[in-house]
Amino acid sequence: GLDLGFENSGFNIIWANEFDKSIWETYEKNHPNTYLDKRSIVDIKTKEVPECDGIIGGPPCQSWSEAGKLRGIEDKRGQLFYDFIRMIKDKKPKFFLAENVSGMLAPRHKMALENIKTLFTDCGYTLSTKLLNSSDYSVPQDRLRVFFVGIRNDLNFKFKFPEPSKEKVTLRDSIWDLKDTVIPSLDKNKTNGKKCKIPNHEYLTGSYSTMYMSRNRVRSWDEYSYTIQAGGRHCPIHPQAPKMIKIEKNKQIFDPIKKDLYRRLSIREVARIQTYPDNFIFYYNSLTDGYKMIGNSVPVKLSEHLSRSIKLQIEKNKVK
Repeated sequence: GLDLGFENSGFNIIWANEFDKSIWETYEKNHPNTYLDKRSIVDIKTKEVPECDGIIGGPPCQSWSEAGKLRGIEDKRGQLFYDFIRMIKDKKPKFFLAENVSGMLAPRHKMALENIKTLFTDCGYTLSTKLLNSSDYSVPQDRLRVFFVGIRNDLNFKFKFPEPSKEKVTLRDSIWDLKDTVIPSLDKNKTNGKKCKIPNHEYLTGSYSTMYMSRNRVRSWDEYSYTIQAGGRHCPIHPQAPKMIKIEKNKQIFDPIKKDLYRRLSIREVARIQTYPDNFIFYYNSLTDGYKMIGNSVPVKLSEHLSRSIKLQIEKNKVK
């Protein structure tokens, strides 16, 4: 659940993925007043969960797909989604929010999407669904994601997604001041640790795959970033470099005259692009873990826009 400041709210509680231990230290050190339950949600009984105003989550993509096929709880790949539904159905919070990749809106997933919507509404919620681009909400990044917001039926209103921000944020606005203090990772992409002049301001080195080199991976200073992914090797190139040069279909190269300008964005730079504050420190030994935890998260500013909107709409409708 998430405490958004409502009267009689409980403390924040977060369920971790038991198999992704790399996030635990980072989460606990940056959220000292939050309880991190390190068990899988599958193993948590609803009665163990405190009363809460809202439940927010993003079950893994594969679990959405399997749940959408209505294969049932016996399918382990769909189980995480069903347990997310179980928590909502049993705890009956004022609202829930769920997030997934834009690909689930593809025509081939139409039936699965309708099934998922039915699972949500059958829990007793009025559902709002929308595809959002993070760049519309103070985030310097093109990042399309689908959001589902459910308002408990007895509250008698339907959530309206917030309007896009009037001002856009560019890479120049976000990371220009970091351009001269970055350092490469150590051998085997191990962290420099406290040797970083700015915490986490180090970048992953190594070769680029054929798939990576099939498209331009450079956005300029006055544009938004490409989507920050969970894999460090697929991280966008820093905007100091010129756009890549197309040689043939599905093959591009770095400008050979300015080849030294091409490097991946650093972990601190992708954190800035995901709108984390600089005092949020990431803890890892391998840089791949740093990129992964940032790329898997919802941009902070987008989360803020959504959470504030939910809170204001609930208060406006005089929910107690």
